[in-house]
Amino acid sequence: MADPLVTVAELLAPAFAQVAGRRAGQSAGQGDDRGAGDEAVDPVVRPSDRADAQANGALALAKGLGRSPRDVATDIVAAVGSSLDGIATLEVAGPGFVNVTFDDAFVAAQVAAAAADPRLGVRSAPVTEKVVVDYSAPNVAKEMHVGHLRSTVIGDSLVRLLEHLGHQVVRENHIGDWGTPFGMLIEHLIDLGDAADEALAQDDPNALYQAARARFDGDDDFKARARDRVVLFQGGDPDTLVHWRRIVESSAVYFNRIYRNLGVLLTDDDLMGESAYQQLLPSVIDRLREADILQESDGADVVFPPGYTNRDGEPLPLIVQKAHGGFNYATSDLACVIDRVERLGATLLLYVVGAPQAQHLSMVFDVATMAGWLRPPARAVHVPFGSVLGPDRKMFKTRSGENVKLEALMSEAVERGRATVAEKNPDLPPEEQASVGRQIGIGAIKYADLSTDRIKDYVFDWDRMLAFEGNTAPYLQYAHARICSIFRRAEVDRASVRTVVPTLGAPAERALALKLLGFDGAVAETAERYTPHRLCTYLFELAQEFSTFYDACPVLRAETDDLRTSRLALADLTARVLAEGLRLLGIDAPERM
Repeated sequence: MADPLVTVAELLAPAFAQVAGRRAGQSAGQGDDRGAGDEAVDPVVRPSDRADAQANGALALAKGLGRSPRDVATDIVAAVGSSLDGIATLEVAGPGFVNVTFDDAFVAAQVAAAAADPRLGVRSAPVTEKVVVDYSAPNVAKEMHVGHLRSTVIGDSLVRLLEHLGHQVVRENHIGDWGTPFGMLIEHLIDLGDAADEALAQDDPNALYQAARARFDGDDDFKARARDRVVLFQGGDPDTLVHWRRIVESSAVYFNRIYRNLGVLLTDDDLMGESAYQQLLPSVIDRLREADILQESDGADVVFPPGYTNRDGEPLPLIVQKAHGGFNYATSDLACVIDRVERLGATLLLYVVGAPQAQHLSMVFDVATMAGWLRPPARAVHVPFGSVLGPDRKMFKTRSGENVKLEALMSEAVERGRATVAEKNPDLPPEEQASVGRQIGIGAIKYADLSTDRIKDYVFDWDRMLAFEGNTAPYLQYAHARICSIFRRAEVDRASVRTVVPTLGAPAERALALKLLGFDGAVAETAERYTPHRLCTYLFELAQEFSTFYDACPVLRAETDDLRTSRLALADLTARVLAEGLRLLGIDAPERM
């Protein structure tokens, strides 16, 4: 079954369309001009505290028809009649709302259908497309810091969601592997001679960069050689490129370690650095000139997309080639658009990039549209996010004022997770404590990020994110593990209850059933709006609904065997939805905690 709200909208849409076809002054049966379905009208279905759902579309429809909203709502209820299976009651309420209550047997049957469905009722997208997701994007020879966390985990979750809905997803990790700093890095590596391998093998990728930078700043001879090496590097000198590849490969080993420990999907196959687009940059300029949108400003080649101004109110250009002939990030980003649309054939480009880059990306997208590279159905979308803050609500830093290293953050998360498990369940074997501790710790930092509206900043707080109450990963993981323990105590095979049509006699049973059926809508809305926090909110509400159900409806001590089996079926489906929802967020769901 689809989300109940979606189901209501689909069931009521023909009646809304039928009423929309009547002229002002007509009522049901008076010379209808059009049949049901002739005019698409959104029933505007929303949750309601007084019914299973509420359709508010009569208010807007009445305005267009020049009629009373309550009269229109009455006509809609009459048009539906008693012919809709699954709806127990339709009632006009307030100024023109239509309150909808489902038939219990219908809800129970839909829950059983979701339980029998490997996708747990989540429908595939009605239209699938090829999607490129640009995310993570660390720099070669630099350590990843907490600033990379948001792009990496948000992007990973969107990839999982879009793939689950049937889209063909291309992951692209646009690493910083090109630019003038490589002159000093390569020159320093050459000078190291036999010690180069040891330098590249260090766990800290910053070490090579810091050593090269120190020499560049303090040794004029080295500085001159490094600048000459830049010319060789950008000119494609084979020996120079060999050393460059060694640096990139050593960083890739480090990136993979981070991604593996963080539990994200990125691999070497997804690397698509700045270097990949260097051969395209001259053609970007040529094609902008051919499109007759390239202009010269202060010696630089620029494009003036409409609607952008500087602080003085003057038109703001996108510089694509500097006065001395050099290319920049805008040129590279335009080359990315061309490659992703023309070579990959993508119709949707998602850029999971921090909010400060909003204007730059908007200008790039507008220029690509002006040039004809982004034409419907192809479009580019910036998926912005805020910053990670410390307890002082300033940018999250170490006590010494440095960026917090992502690897160190993950190590601390794992240690804290292990300590939490050891305290909560000391009887778990040490190996299981370590495994579950890692799942809790890594899940906690990922969920704390994903559960926040991505456009907002959030404060990094260990105590809050590792808490077993509130909207946290440990709370959801514990809810899942708690249900698994019910089945261990019952000594019941969970698969055996997945064909059961549950009984929904108690209000808590019915409320849990309806919440379970909302998984489809939560996944669809999360993917449509690129907002992982929407799925987090749904899972938290589901876990709360199960807690209410478990307190109100004895499971193992139910009054009859049939009722016990029915409640076990609801419990099993809840656990499966929690686990699947967490998986779509990139978070593990342990069975014991």
